Amino acid sequence: MAAAITMSIGGVAYATLNTEAVTQPARTVASAADCRAVDTAIVAYVADRDEVPTTLDEIRPYILGDISAYRIVAGVATGPGCAK
Repeated sequence: MAAAITMSIGGVAYATLNTEAVTQPARTVASAADCRAVDTAIVAYVADRDEVPTTLDEIRPYILGDISAYRIVAGVATGPGCAK
């Protein structure tokens, strides 16, 4: 029991003192958008402009994160995690 508590305190202390090492993987994952987010940005674009976007540059203001792995084909996102 004492060893478990000691290890737990050690882990918390490491995370507290080395926040960059702990938060960097989370930032990397959060910076990449998923297919659903890209589709949502497409829907927002259509609602705002009443036309279907044809390039990623058109939907960039509607989404946060990296969308470079995606394309817009026939008004729908295609890329990692998208239904075929």
